Amino acid sequence: MAYRRLLLPLTGTASGEAALATALIAARAWGAHVHCLHVRVDARDVAPLAGEGLSGAMIEEMMAATERESGERADRVKALFDRFTAGLGGVTLADNPDTAAKTAGPTLSFESIPGREEDVVAQQSRLYDMAVVPHPEAGEDVSSSDALHAILFDSGRPVLIAPRVAPADIGTRVCVAWNGTAESAAAVAAALPWLHKAEAVRILASDEYQRRGPKAEGIQAYLRWHGIEAEITPFKPATREVGAGLLGATRDFGADLLTMGAYSHSRLRQLILGGVTRHVLENAEIPVMMCR
Repeated sequence: MAYRRLLLPLTGTASGEAALATALIAARAWGAHVHCLHVRVDARDVAPLAGEGLSGAMIEEMMAATERESGERADRVKALFDRFTAGLGGVTLADNPDTAAKTAGPTLSFESIPGREEDVVAQQSRLYDMAVVPHPEAGEDVSSSDALHAILFDSGRPVLIAPRVAPADIGTRVCVAWNGTAESAAAVAAALPWLHKAEAVRILASDEYQRRGPKAEGIQAYLRWHGIEAEITPFKPATREVGAGLLGATRDFGADLLTMGAYSHSRLRQLILGGVTRHVLENAEIPVMMCR
């Protein structure tokens, strides 16, 4: 089992370099291809949003400004990709599987296309083994990350959220956040290649985190059937936050990857009240693999 094709939606430059570095670490581990995708705003999508009362000239001006800003943003993202790849060793730029198949190491490609970002990214992700997304930028509400949530809710694929600072490695020590839900089961299944490669695996469980479903001992037995030995470690909420307790237990283990289910409560509830997924997305300092 391996990840052979990774999608990296590059939505901007603020977190883009760390995401590129994170994706490349994963690609080196699996000899995989990383396709970097930037979705430009299509000015034609802006016209229906202009509303009534605007003249044709005003709408045309708005569309022209949108086109100009979108082009400038795309140029900045492409420049970031070019700078990142310029000094890389052992990495080949390739845009088709035939070229990639002749290469021993990882390969990279870049594409910029117009469209609605959340639609394009969600649909394209279905053709990849995993999507790597930049960390929600500091100071931004995590719920505004359209690409991240589009993949989680509408792609059927796992998402690897890159940290703000690129890690030294991924997947040598892996924590599995288990609460018995279908989402956490999907995350474990998607993470099996990482779990097979890991030097150590720890299952993190908590009474406050557990939902209706199998306990941690059940997933421990499941992993044993796959030849993966994992210890169970209970954790407690920190400052009344289950997510903070989970991240604290992850740090205590020295993990460089956390895998977990996302939004076992509704996204709206977590948006209003907070939740484990939201806390982890905002505060994790290591790559986090999520499934919904």
